[in-house]
Amino acid sequence: MVGITKLLCGSENFGDKLRYVPDASKQRCGTSADYGPVVVWNCTNQCNLNCKHCYANSKNFKSEEELTTNEAKSLIDDLAKLNIPVLLISGGEPLMRDDIFEIIHYANKCNLRITISTNGTLIDKKMAEELKKLCVSYVGISLDGIGSRHDDFRGYPGSFNKSLAAIRNCLEIGQKAGLRFTISRYNYDQLNDIFHLIKEEKIPRVCFYHLAYSGRGSSMVDMDITKEEKRAALDLIMEKTVEFGKNVEILTVDNHADNIYLYLQSKNKNPLLADKIWELIQMGGGNRSGIAIANIDYKGNVHADQFTWHYNFGNVRDTKFSEIWTHPANPVAIGLRDRKPLLKGRCSKCRWLNICNGNLRVRAEAVTGDFWASDPACYLSNEEIGVPDDTVLI
Repeated sequence: MVGITKLLCGSENFGDKLRYVPDASKQRCGTSADYGPVVVWNCTNQCNLNCKHCYANSKNFKSEEELTTNEAKSLIDDLAKLNIPVLLISGGEPLMRDDIFEIIHYANKCNLRITISTNGTLIDKKMAEELKKLCVSYVGISLDGIGSRHDDFRGYPGSFNKSLAAIRNCLEIGQKAGLRFTISRYNYDQLNDIFHLIKEEKIPRVCFYHLAYSGRGSSMVDMDITKEEKRAALDLIMEKTVEFGKNVEILTVDNHADNIYLYLQSKNKNPLLADKIWELIQMGGGNRSGIAIANIDYKGNVHADQFTWHYNFGNVRDTKFSEIWTHPANPVAIGLRDRKPLLKGRCSKCRWLNICNGNLRVRAEAVTGDFWASDPACYLSNEEIGVPDDTVLI
């Protein structure tokens, strides 16, 4: 994640304490770290929607391979011992699990900070009150357009109204919640409308996701926006971030070229601010999949992140997550922790490699077939990254 509000406005939010600290890029991948990785747990693959970009390729039925309640509790015990800073519970739709409240309650007893990633369609007023009672620290609710545009993207008529109602239901009772928006060809033209919605609804946090080519999203390579549009999107996000100030926490996700673009734009307009931004983005270390980000799917398989389910590092039914994570055996797991010598093309020669760390590997693989090729979603020019114009993608 790139903390746009942190970088431009100097805000102080929980996630900033994880991203912008000295040596953050080296932490959480080994036994010497003070705490473990942020863990995204896809607790179920069942979902009541059919989203075009679903990385999990979710279905509207429960899989018999889901971790049981007791297995989930054993996993939570291990995560607590590893001292992970956050357990993000996702899906599918996590609120479709019959035992989800029991699991969250157990995680609270283990002193784990819990956040939920949801489509929001199940969060009525009663559900919102239950989430607050369970001390869920944050509820991220997905909106990928306004009205019928969102409904079409999510494959369910009326889902926009239900998701917006979920945000309202949470905020009305003081349950911290925010908006998640994946930028694509389907909704790029509605970015201004989304910012209007944020202002009108007084939504305190929003994450803008760059499209990951994974799951059902792997067929959406052509539905990503152009590099010029990515730059225009960041220009608008930066403009609105300054306009909202510290009242709204704005982040971008899954494209660390954003760090560099923001720095370069600020360098031209406000050198003093650019100096502060430079100090901060050096701390983050860029993409940290397999380092400070981990994923556990609904079957208990461990991955570098939620987009790389085709690379399996082990299963928590057989081996504790803490052991899989701190003593990796899989070549991809090992490679991600020292990926610079493995990267190719533009990424390998980029002057900003220490800031970006090669960006999102799954996009490179989806387009080129090579996990270590350059990320095709990097929208910085060859001149900006300091490579010859004839440098090839791979």
